[in-house]
Amino acid sequence: MTHFRRYILTGVVTVIPIMVTLFVFSFFLNLLSGIGRPKVIVLANAVRPLSPDLARWILDVPWLSSTLAITLTLVMFYVLGWAVTNLVGRRILNRIEDGLKRIPFVTTIYGATKKLVETFQSDGSERPQKVVLIEFPHSAMKAVGFLTHTMVDEETGIELAAVYVPTAPNPTGGYLEIVPKDRVIMQDWSVDEAMTFVISGGTTAPATIRFTKPDLGSSSDGSALMTAACQ
Repeated sequence: MTHFRRYILTGVVTVIPIMVTLFVFSFFLNLLSGIGRPKVIVLANAVRPLSPDLARWILDVPWLSSTLAITLTLVMFYVLGWAVTNLVGRRILNRIEDGLKRIPFVTTIYGATKKLVETFQSDGSERPQKVVLIEFPHSAMKAVGFLTHTMVDEETGIELAAVYVPTAPNPTGGYLEIVPKDRVIMQDWSVDEAMTFVISGGTTAPATIRFTKPDLGSSSDGSALMTAACQ
């Protein structure tokens, strides 16, 4: 019976990472397929006068339709990325952004989303020093977070840092902490390394970590830490 339980547990532990990987991969493939699906319909309608059978095949064969949808979506993203790096494309994008800024509710969503994406964007060529440790949920513990913004306390002039602390293993939920910047411990991690650490529940971790600051004195009772749950 002991061997049975052990083998069952080993099987579960082996399968879970594979299932999670397949789930995430499938989610993104379905997302790309959904974006490209209307373009596949346009393509099928375009070839229908020349070859009705091919048009019907494009729409009725699931794997072909999905493959074309994903391919067209990736091509669209590539062309869009190429376009916005050029002067003309950048001007068009600026015009679109100017139009969005005139719509009260839309500009809030677009602006916040753009800043969040830019915060986590990393090409791997440098370490932007945005991965940090902060005292959370109390002074004896540290949490991995991402420094997203800095500000100043209008009463004391103390520099503050806004830090997003993702939850494990799902980093889309987490907490937004406002802490004194001098209590933030910068880490020499890339964003990818930090996200892997969080998603893996700490199993994928570096051999060493900067856990304390030499000039960091004893912590307070946490009254300087303001928390806002992010869902």
